[in-house]
Amino acid sequence: MDQRKSHWENIYTHKNPKEVSWTQDKPILSLSWIESLALPKDAPIIDIGGGESHLVDYLFALGYTDLSVLDISKAALQKSQARLGKNAANVKWIEADITTFQAERTYALWHDRAVFHFLTQKRDIESYTRLVSSAVNQYLLMSTFSKEGPLKCSGLPIMQYDAYGLTAIFSSDFKLLLQQKEAHTTPFDTTQAFIYAMFQKRES
Repeated sequence: MDQRKSHWENIYTHKNPKEVSWTQDKPILSLSWIESLALPKDAPIIDIGGGESHLVDYLFALGYTDLSVLDISKAALQKSQARLGKNAANVKWIEADITTFQAERTYALWHDRAVFHFLTQKRDIESYTRLVSSAVNQYLLMSTFSKEGPLKCSGLPIMQYDAYGLTAIFSSDFKLLLQQKEAHTTPFDTTQAFIYAMFQKRES
């Protein structure tokens, strides 16, 4: 098991959602933006680093039928599967490291609130950029720690972004539609500064 996977398996094996800073009881901003797109209910949607996120629960409740959740941690995916119960069978669960993931299909919406800011090496950022270019055919919803956010999370260094920085990375294939800052309240009653950015795939 490599170091990155080992780190996250340890986190999700030994901590519950109230013991990690990124937990959201309801991902309100992500949900409102996704609903605003008015995608068909059978549009393929993937949540990157969706481990224990409740986004998939709410999307399923809204009637979306083609949902995928990718996470490097098997333990995180298993916890979400247990939480969803029989509905878990209707979700595609993908245990993978995003830096080596090879998508077998394209997605109408790619959502990432958990992974991208942990990619601090140029080669990993470029790999991610190539991946979304080939795997996303409509919308890319990115959320990362903002310039006012923490410098580390879960003991790991992160990259801070603003809308300009995210646009610079993805602009060759995507155009920025929306951007908004969010002050996320952690389970410890502290706040973390995030930036959300919605992009649309450019016509080729």
